[in-house]
Amino acid sequence: MLQPGEYDMTTGEGLIACPRCDALYVEEELSDGETARCLRCNTVLARPRAGAFTQIIALAITTMVLMVGAIFFPFLEVSRMGLGNKTSLFGVAMAFSEGFIAPLTVGILGMVVALPALRAGLLVYTLWPLARGKRPYAGAARAFRLSEQMKPWSMAEIFIIGTAVAMVKVGGLATISFGPAFWAFCALIFVSLANKSFMSSATIWDAIEDGGLRTDGREMVGFE
Repeated sequence: MLQPGEYDMTTGEGLIACPRCDALYVEEELSDGETARCLRCNTVLARPRAGAFTQIIALAITTMVLMVGAIFFPFLEVSRMGLGNKTSLFGVAMAFSEGFIAPLTVGILGMVVALPALRAGLLVYTLWPLARGKRPYAGAARAFRLSEQMKPWSMAEIFIIGTAVAMVKVGGLATISFGPAFWAFCALIFVSLANKSFMSSATIWDAIEDGGLRTDGREMVGFE
């Protein structure tokens, strides 16, 4: 368990903050099976798990593969009275590519497709050498910082929730069939949740600062 107190307030070295209540604790090495929880709100701060970096890389690559399928495969089909129309996510975005609503195309493709895929690529770039116990690539700190800054703007989950709400309203007017791209987006939600459960930003920053030699085959995982 991490304990509060006894640290240098002028440097702030060796501190970890609870992501929920912002309580500060002294960072300590944990053994396998140990869990550090916040004394104030009981949030999990860190939990050593072997191969966590490798699992994050696998999930990031899965995200990129699913995103490719989500773009080009049919997303949904709407039919009524014998007439139907099938479209992909790319086709939906391009439908707004003319006139004063053209920026909406950039917003859809950027926040729903490009940012999640780019963030996954940045995570792979950052963690690939660290998972192998080697020094990080040049610019790894900037790459990971950028991936963290993009996190609030990655809205694939929001898009699929909004689509589900819209389909409930349209369902009474026409027959709706979901295509492979829709289910790929649903899978992305679960992959994203799994990624969050394995990743601890503080541990990744420590591994980058220590040249990838700190984890000794173990990575510390916590909830962000």
